Amino acid sequence: MFDIGFWELAIIGVVALLVIGPERLPQVARTAGLWLGRARRFVSTVKADIDREIAADALKQTLAKQAEVPELHDIVEDTKQTIQKTQQSVVEQPPEKNEAVTKNSNDASG
Repeated sequence: MFDIGFWELAIIGVVALLVIGPERLPQVARTAGLWLGRARRFVSTVKADIDREIAADALKQTLAKQAEVPELHDIVEDTKQTIQKTQQSVVEQPPEKNEAVTKNSNDASG
């Protein structure tokens, strides 16, 4: 984030020692560290929230694209029609043919 080297930190420390004094310097440094830690946690929380929102948005876009695919809808409709036709043909079939099919399958199995 900041490009601060050792000598810059040393100068800041000497100035802080002169301005604040040796008695209060540890307490000020501790307080500054606590505030810095809170700021870092806040930034990481906001970053995680933004990442989650981006992932949710991407998922919504993917689902919207999949819902718009007409081929999938056509396949589902064709399958439904085929199942309905098959059910109707089984129901409309005369019982003699159904018995013949059952007898043939029993003869083959046993």
